[in-house]
Amino acid sequence: MMKQLWSKKYLWLGILIAALLPQIIENRFYMNILIMILLFATVANAWNVLGGYAGQLSLGHAIFFGLGAYTSSLLFLKLGVSPWLGIIVAVILCVIVGVLIGFPTFRLKGTYFTLATIAFAEVVRQVALFWRSLTNGSMGVNIPFDPSFGNMVFREYSVYYWITLVLFLISLAVMYWIDGSKLGYYLRAIREDQDSAQTLGINTTKYKMYAMMISSAIAGAAGVIYAQYMLYFEPDNIFNLNLSIEFVLIVIVGGIGTIYGPLLGAAIIIPLNEFLRSLFPSLNGMNFFIYGVALMLIVAFLPNGLLPFLKERLAKLTKRKKLEESKAA
Repeated sequence: MMKQLWSKKYLWLGILIAALLPQIIENRFYMNILIMILLFATVANAWNVLGGYAGQLSLGHAIFFGLGAYTSSLLFLKLGVSPWLGIIVAVILCVIVGVLIGFPTFRLKGTYFTLATIAFAEVVRQVALFWRSLTNGSMGVNIPFDPSFGNMVFREYSVYYWITLVLFLISLAVMYWIDGSKLGYYLRAIREDQDSAQTLGINTTKYKMYAMMISSAIAGAAGVIYAQYMLYFEPDNIFNLNLSIEFVLIVIVGGIGTIYGPLLGAAIIIPLNEFLRSLFPSLNGMNFFIYGVALMLIVAFLPNGLLPFLKERLAKLTKRKKLEESKAA
């Protein structure tokens, strides 16, 4: 009980600090980093539902991120539908696509499932490239800079920060709910041993589908915010395999299957990415080389990620301090 109270206190303290950051930080470069951290942490939370809890290692989550961006943007540009309504349509569409992808791919296990998600992502990218009448092909989608609440376009970075913060907190609330619910227990059982879970009476396909629906919905919503923030995107960057890998890397670095792991991973990977780009502007892809090295080191020395490692170290230090205090007494 006391542990839960302390956990809630730290959570509310973190929300309070996050709420005050726009008042403290005025530099646009750093505000951009904060916005991207929250945005990518949200998508990493989405991936964590399917990959961390259910053990389905997808490398195609750029599908839902990109679909969210394209759906709201095309509705806005072609039909004049506000992105605030477009985000609802985008979430519904992403859930439908997630179900359609889940039906054939959930029959596969391990590497085969991962390869299938890559294949689906590539198919969607090619469709977006060649369906020029709808998506504008390789020319991409350019959203006019016309600041207004209805357009979800703003001059101030702080407004985008608030929107991404709210979306992240919603995804965090979903993670908390899953972690303590029957769904979370079933997903962890499927992750540890799918055959044993099925033997115990768990409908593995149904619960993996639930995870896919939740995961795709959150990723799609994040894609809408990304589109309205960047105001330009095209198939090769929003359906990119490297983007899907980045989502996975964030979770692995932070701690796969943990609530706060994606946030910790995003707080490390996103600033690293931005600083690498500024340090090596002429070396395109240097950030992915660094990512590869970081991933190998994490897997080799911290296979559970940074968050479980930090928790373990903190627990040991607390235990040692209590022993020293008891000896001194």
